[in-house]
Amino acid sequence: MANWQHQASQYLWKGDYSQAAILYEKAIEAHPEIKSYYWYLGLILLLQGQEAEAQTTWLLAMAEGDSDRVEIWTRELIDILQEEAIGRAELADYKVAWVIRQHIREIAPDNLDNLLKVIDLAIKADLFTEDETILSEVVQLLQLDISPDVDINILLQVLEDILESYPLHSHALDFTEACAELQNISLNYSQAFSQILFDQTKSLMDKIPPKAAINFLKICYRIEPQNISILASLANLYQDTGRYLESLEFAQQMLKLSQLSEDKIAAQYLIVRGLVQAGGYWEEADRNYQDMEREIHILIEGNNIVNKDHFVNLIGTVVFSNYFGDNPQKSHQLRNKVSAFCQAGIHRYYADTDPLYHHSILSKCQNVTARPLKIGYLSSCFRRHSVGWIARWLFKYHDQDKVRVYAYSTNYANDNVQGAIANSASHFHDVSKAKTVREIAEHIYQDEIDILIDLDSLTFSGASGVMALKSAPIQVTWLGSDASGLPAIDYFIADPYILPESAQDYYKAEIWRLPKTYVAVDGFEVGVPTLRRDLLDIENDAVVYLSAQTGYKRHPDTVRLQMKIIKEVPNSYLLIKGLADEESIKYLFKQIAEEAGLSQNRLRFLSMVASEEIHRANLGIADIILDTYPYNGATTTLETLWMCIPLVTKVGQQFAARNSYTMMMNAGITEGISWSDDEYVEWGIRLGKDEALRQEVVWKLRQSRHTSPLWNGKQFTREMEKAYEEMWRRYLDTSGGI
Repeated sequence: MANWQHQASQYLWKGDYSQAAILYEKAIEAHPEIKSYYWYLGLILLLQGQEAEAQTTWLLAMAEGDSDRVEIWTRELIDILQEEAIGRAELADYKVAWVIRQHIREIAPDNLDNLLKVIDLAIKADLFTEDETILSEVVQLLQLDISPDVDINILLQVLEDILESYPLHSHALDFTEACAELQNISLNYSQAFSQILFDQTKSLMDKIPPKAAINFLKICYRIEPQNISILASLANLYQDTGRYLESLEFAQQMLKLSQLSEDKIAAQYLIVRGLVQAGGYWEEADRNYQDMEREIHILIEGNNIVNKDHFVNLIGTVVFSNYFGDNPQKSHQLRNKVSAFCQAGIHRYYADTDPLYHHSILSKCQNVTARPLKIGYLSSCFRRHSVGWIARWLFKYHDQDKVRVYAYSTNYANDNVQGAIANSASHFHDVSKAKTVREIAEHIYQDEIDILIDLDSLTFSGASGVMALKSAPIQVTWLGSDASGLPAIDYFIADPYILPESAQDYYKAEIWRLPKTYVAVDGFEVGVPTLRRDLLDIENDAVVYLSAQTGYKRHPDTVRLQMKIIKEVPNSYLLIKGLADEESIKYLFKQIAEEAGLSQNRLRFLSMVASEEIHRANLGIADIILDTYPYNGATTTLETLWMCIPLVTKVGQQFAARNSYTMMMNAGITEGISWSDDEYVEWGIRLGKDEALRQEVVWKLRQSRHTSPLWNGKQFTREMEKAYEEMWRRYLDTSGGI
């Protein structure tokens, strides 16, 4: 290398581009036939941001050559640019390296290796965008053929980066598909590709819409069709997207392949859930549930080794008993047994957290009145969800002089309900990215929470896994799906009506009864209705009944009672609405209507609407709401009463069969409360035939808005705070004031 070239190189690396350019310009003047001088001069201009001048310099140098010479010169130029790009990337100067490779892309658009490195650099420099077209160019080249010169490591790195950061890119799925087709390149590539795909797809399930995640999982499924984890994920996602019956293919295949009891239970759970969500498959669902219960007993009594992740999921498998029947003593015996087994298992895996909290925290809390209590709320439902709609009032009205409110959300949702809760809480923590229940429990423990309230219970079992680690000295269950039965739970919030007096005999936690109601709201937002009677071909003077519940709650015995009511009330119609498999629900109701001798013309099936606000507005089309049993409505009942519509419910013994009862009692309404099948039908018929009675109930409900504890979120919050204070006093007394 000539001395001047060494000097130019030094200028180049020091960033003194002007001096380097002067040297190369002089060299070109002296030796215009040496093309490499033009390549370096263009590079220097490029680094100075003079991209057009750089292109011109290169094109002028090539203008005189024939096609063969131009091809040689182009390779020389690319080599020089690549060398510079590699050097810049090694110095973490990703943006400059990206700019250089973009010019290589213009010169050699079919250079797959370079395109992959452009993407890699763009992601590192935070320059990659969702509308970037380069990924489609890569896909096209991969589909044609792959050159042996392509850096497989870069290909895999780009795949991992795209799946991790840009899974919703318009060509991300095509790119993944194209990479999947290359598995015959080598065994090492095939193994590395599969590992990246499986690992990233697991995390994708929590980051992208279920429909999109299904597409990536299907690629995994094609590669490993007997992978139990993939089958379980596909079944879950199909159910999350309303494809309940299609999910059964994967769940049943999972059951056939399962050797361990824990896997069999997981598969049976998915089968049962798919069947009950679809609606209309109660006998088959019940048989599968009984099989699952037997497998649970085998697992527990056999004292088998269970994967730590299965302990958390196993807690939630017992939730279905409340949908099949009303036998709380039997249900809670199983819940308590399963929850105790799972809690012990979780403690074994996290041996240093048994229990997590210790008395060093308590030494700071000599007296309940010395400082505000730290109250923690844990839920995946701090969003537009039944729990969120109800809990937001508690957050709004908490007295900040008495309590410091900490919310731990295991589900991120950028909506108005989560926003309202976050703004009302003293501290709002998004823990949705936590990888283990231990991580969430540790966060709660570090915040030194005095009383931790689980709002999910068995609705989402992840919260139960956190509660099992006992990260606060007092732990409580409120809302959710009844009590979980965990030994780590101290209290279950109830009221005078929601549970019978005998319930404490089979509840693991102590039942803490608030004086009036276990739930209260100030009201609900109501939108503009989208339903009209004429649009449904229903006469204005007809009597309209409505049943709005999910497939979970469509027990055929209750549907038969509803058909009896419609048959006995002249000029009446039943509207059916709720999440379920559309065809399955239609078949269920039409079949039972036919058995009852009722014309199918008396039934109307409603589609889902865009928002809860519209749903509430549409309730106004009904004269009477018919509740479900053995699992009543909860939020739907609150919404019905808020809209001042008469309701017919059947009261049972379990928590799920008494929600409507406690809400109606607190609203001052006894009309419509039944204790037997006959009474349910009688109230349904009576309210349908007696318009004056309906109007009387409507008037009472309107008046209740101004007087009922059900519609007084502030007073309810004061009652909850009193309960917390008393729980804390008891705790200090039993712990010796430590």
